[in-house]
Amino acid sequence: MSAMNTDNDIYASLGLTRTLQPEKKGDLGQDDFLKLMVTQLKNQDPFKPMENGDFLAQIAQFSSVTGIKELNQSFADLSASMASSQAMQAGSLVGRGVLASLDYGMLPTGGSLSGEINLPASSTGVSVTIEDISGAVVRELHLGPQPAGPVQFSWDGLADDGDFAQPGAYRVKAEAIIGDQTTALEPLISAIVSSVSVGAAGEGLMLNLEGLGPLPFADVAKIQ
Repeated sequence: MSAMNTDNDIYASLGLTRTLQPEKKGDLGQDDFLKLMVTQLKNQDPFKPMENGDFLAQIAQFSSVTGIKELNQSFADLSASMASSQAMQAGSLVGRGVLASLDYGMLPTGGSLSGEINLPASSTGVSVTIEDISGAVVRELHLGPQPAGPVQFSWDGLADDGDFAQPGAYRVKAEAIIGDQTTALEPLISAIVSSVSVGAAGEGLMLNLEGLGPLPFADVAKIQ
């Protein structure tokens, strides 16, 4: 008798019909599990029936695996939904301004470079220094005494020598006199979003800023 016929006889003795299907990766579905469980109960030794604890343990094990798979799928669906929502929100930012901690700000033609400083306490004097890419000071803005909280600044491109600076990228530094100490502060720079792109796996959405390059969406401090 061939091996195939022997296998068929075994399945027939168990009350099952064997159906040839493409080989799977060892996954046991819910229907398969129930069929095997019923077959096991039908063919158990009546003098040594399966203990209730063993039976419940098998059900609990299957339920646990199934529950984990369903939970993982739920998290995957939630993650996809959040990513889609985030993409729609980020897409609406194209052409708008955002505030973020950047190395440089962009002075556009006929426009201004602006931003914001967050003072942890009131200050008797706040100043903003604009430098070109070589580190040379182009302009110093003196904002005077300021209360604690956000302080806006704007540079129209006029340099300390009286000429207008060329459009382009400039570094912005800020400091404030708080108490009797001068404290360096990290300014938030305003930038225009030119486009939105999807980063590599795990990187999330990226905002492409005019003249400044990419910025992770998560790094946006404020939307203007």
